[in-house]
Amino acid sequence: MEFITVTKEGNAAILKIERPPANALSRQVMQELASVFEDLEHDSEIRAILLYGEGRFFSAGADIKEFTAVESGEAFTGLAQNGQEVLEKIENFSKPVIATIHGAALGGGLELAMACHIRLVSENAKLGLPELQLGLIPGFAGTQRLPRYVGTAKAAEMLFTSTPLTGDEAVKWGLANHAYPEEQLLEKAKEMVHLIAQKSPLSLKAAIELLYHGGRFEEGLKLEAKRFGELFDSNDGKEGISAFIEKREPKFIGE
Repeated sequence: MEFITVTKEGNAAILKIERPPANALSRQVMQELASVFEDLEHDSEIRAILLYGEGRFFSAGADIKEFTAVESGEAFTGLAQNGQEVLEKIENFSKPVIATIHGAALGGGLELAMACHIRLVSENAKLGLPELQLGLIPGFAGTQRLPRYVGTAKAAEMLFTSTPLTGDEAVKWGLANHAYPEEQLLEKAKEMVHLIAQKSPLSLKAAIELLYHGGRFEEGLKLEAKRFGELFDSNDGKEGISAFIEKREPKFIGE
């Protein structure tokens, strides 16, 4: 990997994007992200992921210079579809992914962050989708995921005005979970990823499935009940209940 670094800390994986100066999401960066997540999906030791950008940005978005090499609208559609597939892989990932955002997450950078399950931001971060300034629209599912978090009206305001939110505003709008001073952000994110990594990988996978793919409410209720029973029968489920009764920390094994 040239632009993605993976460091393992216990049951957590720390992913760093490092493509100076702005961590732009080139084709290669997207390919490396897809490859890394594919590898981590099959790593039984890893139960949660932290993703952040090196330097002054989380990611300032797609590599606009690469756009000039695209020769047709059909090819441009293919570029968008490829990005959507990579981000869908992250959203569908069976282990929680925390986007840790400092500096700026703009365009494709914010779309990447929205595909993650949790977003932690610095108070002075900038989160926005400025594509309309280029005569374009977000192409990595930004028009679909943004309303999920902030509602249609606020999503329309962000898109139509191209005005970014600060980290504090992103929390108020529901786009981010917590905002911290920048010097505390990575430490706080690591605290959360290690807390999550203590949970049963089976229950984490089921929770992600229900939160993002439960479908209609009635279908979600049926799927929730089904998974609830399956987890109760699992070794991790029995261990969790026993540990609670015995007032000790559980030891989950993912079975």
